[in-house]
Amino acid sequence: MPGPKPLPLELSDHERRVLRGWMRKQTASQALVLRSRIVLACAEGRPNAQVADDLGVSRETVRKWRSRFAADRLEGLVDRPRSGAPRKITDEQVEALVARTLGQAPPTGDSHWSTRSMAEAVGMSQSAVSRIWRAFGLKPHIVETWKLSTDPQFVTKVRDVVGIYLSPPQNALVLAVDEKSQIQALDRTQPVLPMAPATPAKMTHDYVRHGTTSLFAALDIASGSVIAQHYRRHRHQEFLRFLKTIDAAVPKDLDLHLVLDNYATHKTEPVKKWLLRHPRFHLHFTPTSASWLNLVERWFAELTCRKLRRSAHHSVVELERDIRGWINEWNKNPKPLVWTKTADDILGTLAAYCTRINDSGH
Repeated sequence: MPGPKPLPLELSDHERRVLRGWMRKQTASQALVLRSRIVLACAEGRPNAQVADDLGVSRETVRKWRSRFAADRLEGLVDRPRSGAPRKITDEQVEALVARTLGQAPPTGDSHWSTRSMAEAVGMSQSAVSRIWRAFGLKPHIVETWKLSTDPQFVTKVRDVVGIYLSPPQNALVLAVDEKSQIQALDRTQPVLPMAPATPAKMTHDYVRHGTTSLFAALDIASGSVIAQHYRRHRHQEFLRFLKTIDAAVPKDLDLHLVLDNYATHKTEPVKKWLLRHPRFHLHFTPTSASWLNLVERWFAELTCRKLRRSAHHSVVELERDIRGWINEWNKNPKPLVWTKTADDILGTLAAYCTRINDSGH
């Protein structure tokens, strides 16, 4: 017996354009593309059996989407939203959890909340607590250090240092200068095991100390090259010797603008007298507790990350030789560390942060 006569389909110009658009759209699902092809084929007057054979699907599939389109038109081809499981956590519970995370310490006496302790306190699962914390960007296990400068000349010094970075004077060299003191010559108690496929390099957690050195460095902010010198101590005598090293290394026709921190050795009477006799040196001091303004600190981070953290040395002499070699390689292809924020940007960010923490009640 022949099956029932299929429902005739007539498409408007708009429906035909939409269906063809779905077929060409790269982000459309394969299911929607197939349904569009079925409806377009049916609209040509082909029987269900022929459409099924042409498209490689069952007759029941063709019959289903022909009927769905006839009843609901284009909307009938789009997957209907699923109801899903009913929501178990209310907005009020989420708000209470967030407020507790921000404003209360754990009753157990711990220094911070964990997903387990919070789940026990509010009667939720650990996974639910974790999802809510991620949604609100809360990370109780992480703490970052900070300190707001109390320097009475903070604004003036920020504008001075940032101004020298962003608009260096003509016929002058701007150097970010500082000391990395107490660099330890550490030797591991057992040999370092090299990396192997699927196995990282390994080194012992304990070490033997073989003494320390201090590295004085001056970073040229324009080229990224570094003038550096090792000293076993970091008194004003060593700082003065380093100033003389800079003086000898830089052509005499260039002025020198040095960005420094407020370490006492930079301001002793012998240093001041030497500077008076060498007027091409101009000192720009960062505010107290604002070492982040000194670009050489970023270079010290490169040195630590790329060289010192995973090194092993049997003596201070070996450590100093290794660091000098790394600096020589750096200076063969120096990379400038570019300052981008203006003084107004920095001061505006600090003002907004201070306002926010004051308004929070903490």
